[in-house]
Amino acid sequence: MLVTDAQVHVWLPKPGDTPADHNRGTEQWPDGHGTEHLLPAMAEAGVDRVVAVPPGDLGSNAQARGFCEQYPDRIKMMGVFNLQAPDGLEQLQGWMAQPHMLGLRVAFNYEPYRTWFDDGSLDWFWDAAERLHIPLMVLAGAMPDRVYRLLERRPGLPIILDHLGRPSRASGAGSWADIKEFVKVARLPHVSLKVTSAPCYSDEPYPFRDIHDHLKLIYDSFGPQRLLWGSDLTRLRGTYRECVLLFQEALPFLSAEDKEWIMGKALAEHLNWPEVALQ
Repeated sequence: MLVTDAQVHVWLPKPGDTPADHNRGTEQWPDGHGTEHLLPAMAEAGVDRVVAVPPGDLGSNAQARGFCEQYPDRIKMMGVFNLQAPDGLEQLQGWMAQPHMLGLRVAFNYEPYRTWFDDGSLDWFWDAAERLHIPLMVLAGAMPDRVYRLLERRPGLPIILDHLGRPSRASGAGSWADIKEFVKVARLPHVSLKVTSAPCYSDEPYPFRDIHDHLKLIYDSFGPQRLLWGSDLTRLRGTYRECVLLFQEALPFLSAEDKEWIMGKALAEHLNWPEVALQ
């Protein structure tokens, strides 16, 4: 089984940075989280490949591309995109021609982006992504009805929703309040889900039994071919290996074929990163 992580953050510190300069990440990783941290963690956890996502203001697309160039068989990237960039439409025209690029990620976890999500302000963006066949990862937790309404209107736009559809930075039992409303989005066949950060939404140690029923509901709703496993490693609760084992060993409702899809095959198909035996 080739295991591919659908989201890790990697970055290098900016000159003069201190842990107080950013609102996340640097407290644990004051010297950045580069391949010198990532590759040993992958080996220990049994992870073969990762998708690098620049973490907000901590990193950049150019920096992530540098990590990909170091390990082109093991690291690809979903670039971050500035929805307010004056040349945004021009950027999108050549987005998929960039080396190592699998698509782009946009976040709607704070204003003004939450408001713009479905009020028509970003019709140009959704239209261009659909026309140019750019795979999208979208962080839009805590607004399941709005997500459903927007994506229902765009059946030609494949979308991968982030982090089990859970609210940004949620943790524990309160993370699941809207799960029955959220899984209605699975009725839309062009919507897939990253099952990233799952241990973060548990109040128990491994094997995180308090979230198994929620994961079963998600599995029943989406099916294994639309679920992409991942860790969001730098904010992960528990160990990287435990995050892998949760889906490889701890969920009795998953068949061997299901695990193949969730742990890498679905990502390979959705993001056009073929599974090839690593040297």
